[in-house]
Amino acid sequence: MRFTRALSAVVGATTALLSAFALTALAPTASAQEAGGIEPYIIGGGTASDAPWAARLFRNGQQNCSATIIAPQWVLTAQHCVASSGTYTFRIGSLDQTTGGTLATATQIIQHPSVDLALARLDRSVSGTYAPLGTTTAVAVGQTVQLYGWGATCTNQPEINCQARYLKYANTRVTSVNGRDYRGGIAISVSRIDGIAAGGDSGGPMFATSPVDGRRYQVGVASTSDRSSRSNYTAVTRYRDWIRSYAGV
Repeated sequence: MRFTRALSAVVGATTALLSAFALTALAPTASAQEAGGIEPYIIGGGTASDAPWAARLFRNGQQNCSATIIAPQWVLTAQHCVASSGTYTFRIGSLDQTTGGTLATATQIIQHPSVDLALARLDRSVSGTYAPLGTTTAVAVGQTVQLYGWGATCTNQPEINCQARYLKYANTRVTSVNGRDYRGGIAISVSRIDGIAAGGDSGGPMFATSPVDGRRYQVGVASTSDRSSRSNYTAVTRYRDWIRSYAGV
């Protein structure tokens, strides 16, 4: 997530680290100065027990960001996670980023022209449970929503050193449905309840329970965070037409 890109100090080390810092800065410009993708992490929260739609993103074999599979051959993530050249692979459907699930490689990366969203077309169809995407009625100010990701779990050392092996989640409270993501797109802003996103969680989902039908939907994609108390998730509910035009959902 393009949360403060704390990884800027490690820019020369790896693009993956830079990705983790994106979530560190709430101000999009903060992470914009770093090259490569950015990813956030869950600090606090707990370990997820059921997330069949989860996808761990690797760039050139290195852990990089989080994502979700939304259709047999389509993965949704953050634009800043796939902004650099490289080979992007995904481990899909496993809570453990090191084993299990299905491994698939992106054959095409489609970046949104102006907001922090991207789609990856996979080299194969992956069967399973796909993340259901929400509508504008699926989230509201004051609502409790859940964030998911494999990002860093510490702040006292380089985030790349403490990326979670097992998928984590955190409860947060919606403070605005008209915030801004890393690139200035419309975002859902949240404050910490028992955890928050940070480096490595970038591209990961926000889920909310709809007050209309009681079902859980993905309503956001991790974009920025202060790694302490606030995060911004690009509102997929506002960009469904763009997503549907490629992935059909």
